[in-house]
Amino acid sequence: MTSGTPQLRLHNTLTRQKAEFVPLDPANVRMYVCGPTVYDYAHIGNARPVIVFDVLFRLLRHVYGPEHVTYVRNITDVDDKINARAARDYPGLPLNEAIRKVTEKTEAQFLADAEALGCLEPTVQPRATENIAEMIALIGSLIQRGHAYEAGGEVLFSVPSMPDYGQLSGRNLEDNVAGARVAVEAHKHDPADFVLWKLSSENEPGWDSPWGRGRPGWHIECSAMSERYLGQVFDIHGGGLDLIFPHHENEIAQSRCAHGTPMMAQVWMHNGFLQVEGQKMSKSLGNFVTIHDLLATETFGGRKWPGEVLRLAMLMTHYREPIDFSVKRLEEAETLLDGWYRAVGDISPDGGLLCADALEALVDDLNTPVAVGALHALRVEAAKGSEAAKRSLKASAGLLGLLGSTATQWFSGEGVATQDVEARIAARLSALAAKDFATADKIRAELAEEGIALLDYKDPEIGERRTKWEVKR
Repeated sequence: MTSGTPQLRLHNTLTRQKAEFVPLDPANVRMYVCGPTVYDYAHIGNARPVIVFDVLFRLLRHVYGPEHVTYVRNITDVDDKINARAARDYPGLPLNEAIRKVTEKTEAQFLADAEALGCLEPTVQPRATENIAEMIALIGSLIQRGHAYEAGGEVLFSVPSMPDYGQLSGRNLEDNVAGARVAVEAHKHDPADFVLWKLSSENEPGWDSPWGRGRPGWHIECSAMSERYLGQVFDIHGGGLDLIFPHHENEIAQSRCAHGTPMMAQVWMHNGFLQVEGQKMSKSLGNFVTIHDLLATETFGGRKWPGEVLRLAMLMTHYREPIDFSVKRLEEAETLLDGWYRAVGDISPDGGLLCADALEALVDDLNTPVAVGALHALRVEAAKGSEAAKRSLKASAGLLGLLGSTATQWFSGEGVATQDVEARIAARLSALAAKDFATADKIRAELAEEGIALLDYKDPEIGERRTKWEVKR
């Protein structure tokens, strides 16, 4: 742990308490966060855990050293929703090829969105389809230990076989409904039992297994991937409140019963729900907003928003509290950022001491609203010309993933921040790599309309395509 850093305290959903965080191994602090199912653009609610756990990743790296923290965020690229989207969007293609097109395009967009939001790349981003062997092995262990059974063309987890099932969500066995994405069927021994493996038809993706050609259930994916990259027991597991039941509860059941361990992760963290302009977000209400919409279109508030504005708007509310995402909130965040950038100018954070009040707030269960307030107070001194305050503000904001540009870059694009432009360029390069020239040309044209010119070149050192950009006014 870095000397002089206050003790980190985190709220644990499992214990319902906030306590000092003591890693299992300070030389290898391990965190797993559930990532996207790549069948459609990620919505603004999906952005919240991406941002929240990026802040925690940054904080852990500061406390324990970057080389001592492993952050895994998965990509779910096998799912019935993906199958349905592939069949809808590419009806003339074989399903496997259509699925590949959907998942590659959607994953590239998600990664571009995460970059635009100022998020660091996780240590590992495993795909479910690259870990099928690990899932099959885990299911085999559950059957051998008497916690799973074959029935009706599926392998199911026996919930009654785990006497203390439900500790995370606080649900009794009698309260539980089937935890898988399938209806309750007569072949289940208990209505709460959930699917681990299901058989695939000729028109569905599948892999050979001891139980026939099939595909994994939703929950087993994360149990297998977290074990592969973090071990049977690790430090922190995160996600949104909506994942507590059934997903995280079932992850715990699978992992503990397969390995005979008393826990899966010692700390469980969950961010609160998000609503839009005071209402639950839904397509039926017409307020379903994607990250891409906010960054690249004028569908929310009649304008595009820089990724850094979205990030700060999220961090102005404590991660465990519900958040009302609104145009007013975005405007408030942008005003704050404008003031901070004017105060620091183009100064480097090198040599800047972290703001003690901001750091103290962050180690207190990621109290980002208090940290933001501390940075705003520091802005006053920076605006008066204090070089030390400028560097401190720049360095301290960096711990929140903010002030990643210079003031010149921030104000030069007339509302288009550097992170937004670079994320869209990354999406264009992904499209070019996939030979999706229509999408690549569309992105170039959109940027050109905003006065941003692109120059493609080949990096001679690594032999890969790169793109430079500049604002043309």
